[in-house]
Amino acid sequence: MKSPVFTGTCTALITPFHPDHTIDYEAFARQIDRQIEAGIDALCVCGTTGESAVLTEEEHSQLVSFCVRRAAGRCKVVAGAGSNDTAAALSLCQCAQDAGADALLVVTPYYNKTTQTGLIRHYTHLADRVALPVILYNVPSRTGLSFTARTYQILSQHPNINGVKEASGDFSLLLDTLALCGADWNVWSGNDDHTLPMLAMGAKGLISVVSNLVPGPMAELTHSYFRGDTAQARRIQLAYAPLTRALFSQVNPIPIKAAMRETRLDSGVLRLPLWEMDLEPLEHLKAVMQDAGLLS
Repeated sequence: MKSPVFTGTCTALITPFHPDHTIDYEAFARQIDRQIEAGIDALCVCGTTGESAVLTEEEHSQLVSFCVRRAAGRCKVVAGAGSNDTAAALSLCQCAQDAGADALLVVTPYYNKTTQTGLIRHYTHLADRVALPVILYNVPSRTGLSFTARTYQILSQHPNINGVKEASGDFSLLLDTLALCGADWNVWSGNDDHTLPMLAMGAKGLISVVSNLVPGPMAELTHSYFRGDTAQARRIQLAYAPLTRALFSQVNPIPIKAAMRETRLDSGVLRLPLWEMDLEPLEHLKAVMQDAGLLS
């Protein structure tokens, strides 16, 4: 049985940028501290929410190193390290390992994509060359590519492949995967709105966007479930459903950065091609935040 990298809630951290688009490390430090103080179990740096696609390799390495140092063992640090180029992904994996990350989050190859055999070769190539546990990341809405349950079963047999961040929304795939892989496979919800049903099916927790804004409730959602208080977990999932929908009304991380800016949480600007939130969904987001008591 593979021990999960973490159990509970992991925040997929945004990357705060100054107006000149350089990284705002002071704001990043405050965000890391705020997350840990709120009871978050792990932090994911340089993921999709962290605008990894527009970071240089040097920035990527520096962000991971900074997060590891700032966290200082207070929680797990998971480093995004995916690419549609296997060699580039390996370089990111090795840099994150050298920086002291606890695990790697590796998205499926996008744009050029591949076959299921290619996926097996890609992840085996990476996992053979690093010592850290690898978490696969399945998000076909962004990559145009999904795993099959049989591919998960094959990859689950690799000692360095720990499980998957499942953001496909495909519960049949999840059911088939858990039936095939059993205790050799760990699953985390990659969609905030699917957390409770995935926990009920055996997921080990959540990798969350919403927790950038409200880390305490998102941590409590998973913690209450694991201590047996499913009613409390259900209350939290339902209470934050409107906010979750509003935070995904446009492409992530556009809304979460807008929301954090409204609450003065140092979100910073976006890097192109991402741009500011459109007015109508922004006004709706602000109204939802007002109803949730997040705006004064």
